[in-house]
Amino acid sequence: MRVILAQPRGFCAGVVRAIEIVERSLEKFGAPVYVRHEIVHNRHVVERLERMGAVFVDELDEIPDGAVTIFSAHGVAQSIIDQAKARGLPVLDATCPLVSKVHLQGKRYVARGRALILIGHAGHPEVEGTMGQIGAAVHLVSTVEDVTRLDLPRDAPVAYVTQTTLSVDDTRGVIAALHARFNDLEGPNVSDICYATQHRQSAVRDLCAMADLLLVVGSRNSSNSNRLREIGIEQGLPSHLISDGSELDPAWLRGVETVGLTAGASAPEELVLDVIEALRRHGEVTVEQLDGVRENIEFRLPAELRSGQPGAETPRKTAATADQ
Repeated sequence: MRVILAQPRGFCAGVVRAIEIVERSLEKFGAPVYVRHEIVHNRHVVERLERMGAVFVDELDEIPDGAVTIFSAHGVAQSIIDQAKARGLPVLDATCPLVSKVHLQGKRYVARGRALILIGHAGHPEVEGTMGQIGAAVHLVSTVEDVTRLDLPRDAPVAYVTQTTLSVDDTRGVIAALHARFNDLEGPNVSDICYATQHRQSAVRDLCAMADLLLVVGSRNSSNSNRLREIGIEQGLPSHLISDGSELDPAWLRGVETVGLTAGASAPEELVLDVIEALRRHGEVTVEQLDGVRENIEFRLPAELRSGQPGAETPRKTAATADQ
């Protein structure tokens, strides 16, 4: 059996930064540290950090007074930040800088008097955080049909931002519908949409042209991992989302000569290797990797982890800062 690995796959820079914030916090301040919601959407990552001493909670009132507190990579609403400040909690913000950039863009549009539209999925933590950051009404749309139902005049000054786990390809139809619907519309440049999401989706499309079966390593609650599987299905390929090698179904492999293998942006490479080992239990396997984009972006850690102590004042990233 031939296994072809997508390039890029797995961890993006925002996920690497978020996980490192938890790890370094544990090293510097000792266990436990408290993380509001899953730091990233991957069960294996969360369980490993729990073993190291991280405690994951749903709400701030579950965190003891004075305990080191970390906000997840998906970002939080301003009301959560205000609650943490009111309690004097020492906070480290693991919000992905690209998510923080969306927050800033949205605030700027609103400050200029534009109605703001957010392209994203209701209930996703990033969407909830973004809507809670803007400080004004936000109109959430997911589909072209949602655009037609917007209760805004055609000539209203309007702007849009997007959930970062949606790619240029994911949002193209909705953005086109917005342009058709409104006369005065602004939005971010294509280059401002999350590079990691677009790269991983483009790699999967290339992979599907060569494979008989697509396996995506990622958690069920990972938006970007689910989207990778959906792309495989759209390409006419049997496609499955699995957490690790234990979920591999031998029935999927009948008649398959070439397996395409990728991983969502919150899935560690060790789980990809685990799936390869699971495939090897069903026969000889050769592994190769597609040529693809080589990502070398790194995001800076919060200053508190470089020096000093975490403070009650919550540090906020205002734009993506990349060290190449």
